[in-house]
Amino acid sequence: MTNENSITTLKQGLIVSCQAPVDSPLHQPKIIAAMAQAAVNNGAVGVRIDTPIHINAVREGVKVPIIGLWKQIIPKYDVYITPQFDHAAAVAQAGADIIAIDATTRHRPGGETVVDIITRIHQELGKPVIADVDTIESAKAAAAAGADIVATTLYGYTPKTNNDSPPCWELLTQMLEELKIPVICEGGISSPQMARHALNLGAYAVVVGTAITGIDLQVKNYQRVMQNGG
Repeated sequence: MTNENSITTLKQGLIVSCQAPVDSPLHQPKIIAAMAQAAVNNGAVGVRIDTPIHINAVREGVKVPIIGLWKQIIPKYDVYITPQFDHAAAVAQAGADIIAIDATTRHRPGGETVVDIITRIHQELGKPVIADVDTIESAKAAAAAGADIVATTLYGYTPKTNNDSPPCWELLTQMLEELKIPVICEGGISSPQMARHALNLGAYAVVVGTAITGIDLQVKNYQRVMQNGG
């Protein structure tokens, strides 16, 4: 699949994030691969997968574009979604078609900048980049740095936005108005109606994770409300 096709295939579709907490029994390559296959069998146009081993397992069973990332906790740094080029290279080697990176304005480990990592992914790996952002400022900077797609993934998860809960329709609208590259809505989409609303606003595609595949978090939420009354 060419880079252009991998992006075009996502247009107006549902991308399912198939991930599980590290301490969950679901955090196994075969189970993540089964989740991905089930999503694709029912119409998902792409899947978002964390870690090379899971990407490799999913690649064996699906032909749709895989958005690959590698979450890495590095001491003294808040950036954790594919924080360094070496992580991007491992994701590409595992079979990802598109690489997702944290493209917020926070400091990155190893002295790399967003421009550095996007440039190297393009030149050395030949893969398009999805820039996960939190604000309109980081979205514009990521587009200027060469990102192929921007996504609202990190809204609500950074110091600048952690008092807010996704989805942020205002941020999505701003990004659509001010950027010339595809904008994906990710974060806080908990119903088909919300996903449709994102498309109606102009989102290129929609990513849904927890509401579809997040058994651990969903059960915790049910338990919390049922036991505590809210």
